[in-house]
Amino acid sequence: MAVKEEVVEILNTIIGEDISDQMDDDFFESGLLDSMSTVELLLDLESKFNIQAPVSEFNRDEWNTPDKVIAKVESLIG
Repeated sequence: MAVKEEVVEILNTIIGEDISDQMDDDFFESGLLDSMSTVELLLDLESKFNIQAPVSEFNRDEWNTPDKVIAKVESLIG
């Protein structure tokens, strides 16, 4: 499975709905993610992709849409 599909699957699980048609929507503004679910997202991404995404370095503007999460994960994978 490609990075995009795996990230979308993780997001769908955390958010509890299919977000594949909302790839540019800000999930913080829409209330789909809060601080607890953000930590869960980062931990799931770290586990799945063997990357480091420390909460202390988390910049919400870089992670606020599914497309940005995918891009960030791809950049961390190298």
